[in-house]
Amino acid sequence: MKINFILIYISLFLFPEFVALSQTSFAKMALIASGEFSMGKNSDRNLDFSPAHRVIVDSFYIDKYEVTNAEYLKFCDETGNRLPEYWNMEIFRSGEKFPELPVIGITWIDAAKYADWSGKRLPTEAEWEYAARGGLKEKEYPNGDNWDRERKTNTPGNWVNQISEVKTFPPNAYGIYHMDGNVWEWINDNYSENYYQNSPVNNPKGPSTGTIKVIRSGSWHSGAMCKKVYYRKGLPGSWVDFGVGFRCAKDIK
Repeated sequence: MKINFILIYISLFLFPEFVALSQTSFAKMALIASGEFSMGKNSDRNLDFSPAHRVIVDSFYIDKYEVTNAEYLKFCDETGNRLPEYWNMEIFRSGEKFPELPVIGITWIDAAKYADWSGKRLPTEAEWEYAARGGLKEKEYPNGDNWDRERKTNTPGNWVNQISEVKTFPPNAYGIYHMDGNVWEWINDNYSENYYQNSPVNNPKGPSTGTIKVIRSGSWHSGAMCKKVYYRKGLPGSWVDFGVGFRCAKDIK
């Protein structure tokens, strides 16, 4: 891992134009060096996040924050894409009055369109979990084994606040915010409850076909179990929900 970061540092030194690009386009992204980790968790009940299995991912960028209402509105203004469901509905804290809150009410398709428009893509499930773990091994949450509202996002016991602004709670060790709550996040991969049984080691990308997409992170109205770094669910790609948003990733080129 240390060698990977050294190589990336040398690349930045040798190619100053890459530094300039990083300071603009990538200013809100975390650079994640390639590495190996144990993905998922073993379960006697053969749950969809089992078994734990070895995965290697290449270096990539991932957004430090969920995509905000302000960012998504700019995309809609410039492309003519439809506004999200629940837009400007104050009960859901969505719309122009809440620029720094994560956008909700968008389908997987719209999330992918935004990612492409911004020169990025949706993260793979392996990338997302690797980034969420923040370099910690065999831990349940991005900041360790314990989860509490003071450290991270809203809970069912605090619904009055609902969704929080994207920088509200402390980041993990990689500088990434809200990877255990606030909103569920659309992932690029198709979902299969049995995928981990035969997942490839190198850069897994999920099943090649399917209409059900992976979501990760849990949301402000999810219990603590949903916020664990290995917990996963599937939703139809056409689904919209007041608890689902997304963040983007980008290849290192």
